[in-house]
Amino acid sequence: MLSYKAIYVITLREFKRFFRQKGRLIVTAARPLIWLFIVGSGFTRLIDTDDNVQYIQFILPGIVGMTILFSSVFSTISVVWDREFGFLREMLVAPVSRVTIVFGKLISGTALSVFQGAALLLIAPLLGLDVGIAEFFMMLVLMFLVALAITSMGLFIASFLTSLEGFNVIMNFIVLPMFFLSGALYPVGSLPPYIKIFAFINPLCYGVDSFKHVVLPGQGRLIAEFPIWLDLAFVSLFAVAFTFASAYVFERRK
Repeated sequence: MLSYKAIYVITLREFKRFFRQKGRLIVTAARPLIWLFIVGSGFTRLIDTDDNVQYIQFILPGIVGMTILFSSVFSTISVVWDREFGFLREMLVAPVSRVTIVFGKLISGTALSVFQGAALLLIAPLLGLDVGIAEFFMMLVLMFLVALAITSMGLFIASFLTSLEGFNVIMNFIVLPMFFLSGALYPVGSLPPYIKIFAFINPLCYGVDSFKHVVLPGQGRLIAEFPIWLDLAFVSLFAVAFTFASAYVFERRK
């Protein structure tokens, strides 16, 4: 049975940890800005488009997706950290179910990712994109869904690991391909067929595409590539599947 008070405590602890780590705050803020204004501005001068969308505008949904990806995945490091340094053992012997701990970690990781993605959206007007109140709230819903899917996947993997070194190796092996195969930097349709296969099973690919439906205007090749219903269906099914898988594995791990 879920304990909402325990979920609240776990979520509050993760937020306090995030805001107390000044280095993490700086890196979290700097990484997407570097990609957006340095990489994006450079490629904008190299890539000519006949669309209503400039390249630096095109990569904004992808950079939001990147922010959610890194934040969601690395927020699950706390599971390995807490197991290694004893705090998780204290939670496991507390009078709360392990499913409660799983949902606490999922909600905290998801909320942190949405917070960081929403903060990045505030610079959309500087890029000439019209993101109004309606679009902003639509993005919040989509970001929550994508963040939940990625966090649940990270938590599922973290449930099997016992050291921070192993987590970092596996996560970097997964995170970078997910980002580069998400359509964040270039349309998925431009990839070779044998690489598209991996993009089509990548949840971030559909998450970034759903962001493009909301953020990018006009028509052309630098816009969303899949129907919005397909984006929502894939990410939702992925989130549900890995949420249950995480709860199942965590309940049986010692």
